[in-house]
Amino acid sequence: MSLNRRHLLGLAAGALAAPAIGQAQTAWPSRSIRLIAQFPPGGLVDTVARLIGPMMAQALGQSVVVENRAGAGGLIGTDIAAKAPADGHTLLVSHASVHVFSTATRPSLPFDPIADFTHMIHLVEAPNVILVRGDSPFQTLDQLIAAARTQPVRYGSSGIGSAPHLLGAMLSSEANAPQLDHIPYAGSAPAMQDLLARNIESMVDPITTNVQQMRDGSLRCLAVSSPQRLAAFPNVPTFAELGYPKLTSAQWLGLSAPKGLPQPIVERLTAIVPPMLKRPELMERFASLQTMPRDPTPTGDAFVAIMRREIAEWTAVARQFNIVVS
Repeated sequence: MSLNRRHLLGLAAGALAAPAIGQAQTAWPSRSIRLIAQFPPGGLVDTVARLIGPMMAQALGQSVVVENRAGAGGLIGTDIAAKAPADGHTLLVSHASVHVFSTATRPSLPFDPIADFTHMIHLVEAPNVILVRGDSPFQTLDQLIAAARTQPVRYGSSGIGSAPHLLGAMLSSEANAPQLDHIPYAGSAPAMQDLLARNIESMVDPITTNVQQMRDGSLRCLAVSSPQRLAAFPNVPTFAELGYPKLTSAQWLGLSAPKGLPQPIVERLTAIVPPMLKRPELMERFASLQTMPRDPTPTGDAFVAIMRREIAEWTAVARQFNIVVS
């Protein structure tokens, strides 16, 4: 067989193979998709996963199964996602507590928070609040700070190196309140139990799981870390307007996948999910949690840019206060 004939046959074979490859790429999803929630059932990650999962399933024509893989502050489930095949059948509800705050406070992680993932969509974000009991003598943040300048005033958090821990450390420094003492817990729930049992005076926590108790008066919110006051709680001042602009922050959730996710899958998810977040039924649920999507929704490089900026900012804070999680 001549060289030219071999060449022509090779081109013909390639032409025949090309549609098959294209068909394989467009066959996604070919089976159910697991959506990993790296925290236990009932929390914000699980709630958001179970809100968007059915809508994604409807749009993609395959079931979306939420898989709770909790442990090690979210590292276990996130690591499982990082090491899964990049075929679009494993997705992750990524979380700032892992991709930003664990990165800022831990000497090492079992994955690279940027390079080992395909970060697609910033879903929602929740501000942090500082809370006291409804019957606390502290009516304002100024009163709590004034006390912490002369006597121990304890604030609970969900753990060493958590966003609430770092936010409290910044507040202690910015307010010159050296006796605002951090008490770490293994999660928000035990910290809240101790706050209500009068074992600590205050707590820093994402607003999401505290909305109902703020409404019924069992908790009083002294300040919120959002840029503006929340429409649902117009009497709660922001940290910024109280003189602490560095304490403007939020904890976000995103949609991510293992690194190397094929671009057609990325494009399809990026096309269907952001409009989904703005549906009235989801917006109403997000509003009830005080956990809202940004407008416009950051996707792709814009989402990664947020992550990189926050990693740099909070790494500097962790180093300033020597906050290290071993």
